[in-house]
Amino acid sequence: MHPLCHDEESHALMQFKQSLVINESASSDPSAYPKVASWKVDGESRDCCSWDGVECDRDSGHVIGLDLSSSFLYGSIDSNSTLFHLVQLRRLNLADNDFNNSEIPSEIRNLSSLFDLNLSMSVFSGQIPAEILELSKLVSIDLGLNSLKLQKPGLQHLVEALTNLEVLHLSGVDISAKLPNLRFLNIGYNPYLTGYLPEFKSGSQLETLKLTETNFSGQLPESIGNLKSLKEFHAAECYFSGAIPSSLGNLTKLNSLDLSSNSFSGKIPSTFVNLRQLTYLSLYSNNFSSGTLNWLCNLTKLNFIDLSLTNSYGEIPSWIGNHTLFISLTLGSNRLHGPIPDSIFRLPNLETLDLHENLFRGTVNVGLLRSRSLVNFQLSGNNLSVIGNSNDSFALLKFQILGLGGCNLSGEFPRFLHGQNHLEFLDLSENNIEGHIPKWFMNLSTETLWYLDLSDNFLTGFEQSVDILPWNNLRYLMLSWNKLVGALPIPPRSTFIYEVSGNRLIGEIPPAICNVTSLIILQLSNNSFSGDIPDAFSSPIPRGNQFDTFDNTTFYANPGLCGKPLSRKCGNGEDSLPAVKRDEGSAAYPLEFGWKVVVTGYASGLVIGVILGCVMDTRKYEWLVKNYFARWQR
Repeated sequence: MHPLCHDEESHALMQFKQSLVINESASSDPSAYPKVASWKVDGESRDCCSWDGVECDRDSGHVIGLDLSSSFLYGSIDSNSTLFHLVQLRRLNLADNDFNNSEIPSEIRNLSSLFDLNLSMSVFSGQIPAEILELSKLVSIDLGLNSLKLQKPGLQHLVEALTNLEVLHLSGVDISAKLPNLRFLNIGYNPYLTGYLPEFKSGSQLETLKLTETNFSGQLPESIGNLKSLKEFHAAECYFSGAIPSSLGNLTKLNSLDLSSNSFSGKIPSTFVNLRQLTYLSLYSNNFSSGTLNWLCNLTKLNFIDLSLTNSYGEIPSWIGNHTLFISLTLGSNRLHGPIPDSIFRLPNLETLDLHENLFRGTVNVGLLRSRSLVNFQLSGNNLSVIGNSNDSFALLKFQILGLGGCNLSGEFPRFLHGQNHLEFLDLSENNIEGHIPKWFMNLSTETLWYLDLSDNFLTGFEQSVDILPWNNLRYLMLSWNKLVGALPIPPRSTFIYEVSGNRLIGEIPPAICNVTSLIILQLSNNSFSGDIPDAFSSPIPRGNQFDTFDNTTFYANPGLCGKPLSRKCGNGEDSLPAVKRDEGSAAYPLEFGWKVVVTGYASGLVIGVILGCVMDTRKYEWLVKNYFARWQR
C-alpha cells in the first residue's frame, strides 16, 4: 500500500493548475492533451499521486516528478506560483506550453532537489536567473527554443557551477553575454552542450573561444569577423556546416585556428591569406570543394598544419620548403599530385610529415631528411619509390609512426629499421621485400607497436620461431599475400585484426589461435591448412558462439580442412568443400548476445570476423571502417 499524496503538495498542484488556463493553441505536439483536466481533490482520484503527469516517491509519498509537457497550458508563472512549493521535485518538464513570455522566477532556487529540468518551447523570455546556479544536482537542462538570454550568469559560469551537468540544450537561447571585458571562453569537451553561435557585435575583447567537442551546430555567422581581438578559435569535432564565412579571414590576430572534423563545405576562403599570425591551423576532415594550396603562401609563421581530407589538389608548391618553422605538416588523403619537392624533406624542425594516400609520383631520397626530431613519416598510398641506405641519416631517426606502403622497397627486410625501438605504427605493405622477417626486428618495439602491416610482399616467414609473436600491445597484424610457409604464427592476445590470407601455410590450425579472444577479424583463406578445425572455433569466445555459424566459405581454399563448422566431416565422412566463387558478395549472420559475424567475399579472399561492441570504442570502430574496409573496396 503506497502512501497518499501529502495534502500541502496536493493543494499546491491544484493552485498551480488554477493559475493557468487550457488553450489548445498553447502546444504544438499533435499528441498534446490537457493532463491537468483530470485532476480533482475529491472522490476516488483525490490522491495526487494518481494524477496524470505526477510522480510520487513510493516510500514518502512526496511529489518528485511533474511532467506537464504538451498539456495546452497557457498563462504566466510568477514568483508567487505554488509550483515552487514542491520542494521535493527531482524532475520537472513543462515543455511545449505557452507561459506568455514569463521570466523564469528566481524562486526556482527552491527546487533544490531537481536533477532534470525541461522548459523548452514554452514561451519563456528574459534573462535566465542566476539562481539556477543553486540547483547543484542538475544533470540535464533543456531551455531551448525560448526567447531567453544567458548573460548573467554567462554560459561558462553556468557550465562551471553545475558540475553534475551532462546534458545542456540551449538552442535559440541568446548566449551573447554583454561582457565587454570577457577575454577567455572555453566550454569545450561538453558533448551534450547544444546550440549555435549568435551574431557577434563589434567591440568584443574576446581573445580565446574554444568549443571543441560540443554539440554546437549550424553555420558560423558572418559577424564572427567582428571579433577583432580573437587569437584562438577552436571548434573541432562539432556539427558546424555550410561555408566558412570569408569574414573569418579578417581576424588578423588569430594565431590558432582549429575547425577540424566538422561538415564545412564550399571553398576554403581566399581571405585566409590575411591570417599571417597563424601558427596552428587544422581544417582536417571537412567537405570542402577542391582547391590548391596556394593560399598558404603568406602564412609564414605556421608551425602546425593539418589539411588532410580536405579535397586539396594540385602540386605542393616548392615555396612551402621555405616555411622553416614547420613542426607538423599533414596533407594526407587528398588529390595532391606530381613530385614531392625536395625542399620539404630539408625542413629542419619537422616532427610530422604525413603525405599518405595522394597521387604523388617520382623518387624520394630519404637521405635528404634534415630534421632530427621526425617521429611521424607517412608516404603510403602513392606512386613513389623511396631510396636511401642503412648508413644515411634516415636510419638514425627514432620513428613512432612510419608509413612506407607501396614505396617500391625491395630486397631483404629494411635495415634502416634496426634501431627503431619506439615504433607504434609501421606500414610496409605492397612493396617487394623478400626473405625472412629477421630476428632483430622481432626484438624491436615489443611494448609500443600496435599496428603492423607487412602484406603484399615476398616474405617467407620469421627467422626466429616463437610460440606467440612478441609485440605485447599489437592490435592490427596484416601478413596476407606473402610467401609465408610452415605453421600459422600466433599473434598476441591483444590482436583485433589478423590477416594471413594468400600464403603457403600448412598443417593444422593451432588451437592456440582461440586464445586470442580480442580478435574481431581473422583471415585464413588461400593457404594449405589441413586437419581438424579446433573445437574452440565452435565454442563461446568469450560468451557468444563466435564461430559456430561460419559455413564452408569461411575457410575457402584450404581443401585439407575438415570438421565442424565445415560440412566436410573428418575421417570417412563423404561431405566435401563446395566450389566457391570469389566474387559472391557478402553476407551477415546474426549471433547470440547481439554479436554479428561478417563473412565477406572479395577477389582477394574472404574477410572473416566478429564485430564485438564490447571490444572497441566508437573512435576505433570508425577507424576500422574508414581504414580497413575501405581498402577492400578499392
